[in-house]
Amino acid sequence: MLDFLFFIRIVLLLWGKYINLNEKQILNMNRDYRNPIKWVPSVYFAMGMPFVVLNMVSVLMFKGMGVSDAQIALWTSLIMMPWTLKFLWSPFLEMFRTKKFFVVLTQLATGVGFGLVALALQLPSFFAVCIALLAIIAFSGATHDIAADGVYMSELSQQDQAKYIGWQGAFYNIAKIVASGGLVWLAGWLLIYFGGGEGALPEAQREAASQAWMVVMLILGGVMFLLGLYHAKVLPSGGNAVEKSSRDFSETSRRLIEVISAFFKKKHIGYYIAFIIIYRLAEGFVMKIVPLFLKADRAVGGLGLNEQEIGLYYGTYGAAAFVLGSLLAGYYISNRGLKKTLFSLCCIFNLPFVAYTLLAMYQPENGWLIGSAIVLEYFGYGFGFVGLTLFMMQQVAPGKHQMAHYAFASGIMNLGVMLPGSISGYVSDWLGYESFFVFTMFATIPALLITYFVPFTYPDEKK
Repeated sequence: MLDFLFFIRIVLLLWGKYINLNEKQILNMNRDYRNPIKWVPSVYFAMGMPFVVLNMVSVLMFKGMGVSDAQIALWTSLIMMPWTLKFLWSPFLEMFRTKKFFVVLTQLATGVGFGLVALALQLPSFFAVCIALLAIIAFSGATHDIAADGVYMSELSQQDQAKYIGWQGAFYNIAKIVASGGLVWLAGWLLIYFGGGEGALPEAQREAASQAWMVVMLILGGVMFLLGLYHAKVLPSGGNAVEKSSRDFSETSRRLIEVISAFFKKKHIGYYIAFIIIYRLAEGFVMKIVPLFLKADRAVGGLGLNEQEIGLYYGTYGAAAFVLGSLLAGYYISNRGLKKTLFSLCCIFNLPFVAYTLLAMYQPENGWLIGSAIVLEYFGYGFGFVGLTLFMMQQVAPGKHQMAHYAFASGIMNLGVMLPGSISGYVSDWLGYESFFVFTMFATIPALLITYFVPFTYPDEKK
């Protein structure tokens, strides 16, 4: 079957001959068809959705289904490991087919996976079956990340990478907001609709939760499947992964060792690994605690919000602030260069911790004040995160194994968030919310220092 884009190219050539267009005009039309704005936002939306559903939304889903906190924390943490270990199979993706092939395949597989999760929620042993399916989705999602980043780096110049990094970051995190804001709110509304509101018996609540989350998972599955079909038409190939060669196990293993060895031989790699981990250190501590702080009773130092209020704040104020921050950061870097802007990006990235410290100290009841803190959080996160992403693309990943090395770097970044996150609950319980957020402000100091002195290996281009 002819590739859809090849078919479009033939049509353009024939039509151009008919209306006497020259070859340059035809090529420009074809290039416009693959304009990054047509695929960058949707690809990174598809990238963000599985991650946040598995990392955050599934926790609320299983809690509503009556699973114990210990089981939820254990298994929803374990299934996130593919995002840390994805560098192990990233060289294999460089050996076969195109990067586009793996992007489309994993989106379709993820869509089917969420649909199966929806059906599994009705089974007596739903937890074990859902965890197994979510583990498969995690592997698919991590593989999708490798291939999608490979398309982005292969198809766009360094200047265009900086130009569209804001769109990339915005839509990746819009997916997070849609999931943790919109879908959580929808699940709460459906829970009441199916008879699981306050005052309902525990058995009725579990049944209503099962039906509510089944609807949410079916919606997720449909969205991911449709995105896969869309990208089958509009996504550029990203080029063939590597030149054809021997593809037996020994050759693949040799390449894997070569890729890992080449990564650790890069200039400044020790500093870069430390930078990738420390840049998000404070965020790693607060990531799991902020939702708990917003929901916790005021008597224990929280703000006493319910799930629908949290979803509303994240899905409205947070969404707008994040899009604005991400887009402004992309053009800010594009015009001034990453080297001149990285420290300021890091400073803004760490601003939200001041806001949450003030919220913990004063515990305001005014929704506008709470919403303002969430706006600051998402604006700062959107504005600052793109700096780290672009640094990994332009200073850590370049070389023979660009896609694999970016996957390696992003895996290290994910591990750097997971490690402080795994102990953040113990630290919060020990210190209390107010002292905990003061502690996270001190945790920003290493990030500011290591960012200020970070060396650049490759020339930093600006618009």
